[in-house]
Amino acid sequence: MEMTIGKVIRTLRKQKGLTIEQLATMVGSDVGNISRLERDKQGYSDALLQRIASALEVHISRIFIPDDDPDHALVEGGDTTTKAAHAGHLRNAEWARTKGKLPLISWVQAGKWSEIVDNFQPGDAEDWIPCPFTHSKSAFILRVVGLSMYNPGGDKSYAPGEYIALDPEGEPMHRKMVVVREGNEEKATFKQLLIDPEGTMILQALNPTHVPRAMEIPRGSRIVGTVIGKWVPE
Repeated sequence: MEMTIGKVIRTLRKQKGLTIEQLATMVGSDVGNISRLERDKQGYSDALLQRIASALEVHISRIFIPDDDPDHALVEGGDTTTKAAHAGHLRNAEWARTKGKLPLISWVQAGKWSEIVDNFQPGDAEDWIPCPFTHSKSAFILRVVGLSMYNPGGDKSYAPGEYIALDPEGEPMHRKMVVVREGNEEKATFKQLLIDPEGTMILQALNPTHVPRAMEIPRGSRIVGTVIGKWVPE
């Protein structure tokens, strides 16, 4: 039987003779949270797992590596030959926490996304956020900054602080919202894409007072991703 993190916690709790209520009190959580965690119905934070490990008086590695795993005894004994294996368990657990979520990244990271996406690790993101929109595996999230795309009187408007989800595999069509890395600029920029009859690509701010309002995409620029949706974080 596969020993999930929830099953390991339940086993260790019972070995300590603790009830779910007692463990919940010890770690500053509630019974429902711990119950769902043990049934693998709820996510968890590193801080919560550390509190649980402390309450159960075990090294946190015990939660990721069960007793019957051959790596367990070696990690408990401090054998350095298993550090790589232990790190692998932790990395797998990190990726498990990101399932169904997209990384919230910086505008600098967005500018070089195609270069870093293949080696991107969970800890490289500012946060991992559930995304309600259909997307590819390489999609990501940005937090809107500035007022260039803020136009509350228009059909579309993006206020500072709102989240936008972008997909590098989305087709950059006329009037689509895109994120572009302009020429040699380090950061990416967020604008509406306009394509004239001759095929010239123009970036336009939605805010009518923004200067400059529109400009041709500079030579050497790259469209990083197409906006597939937005929402306001709570």
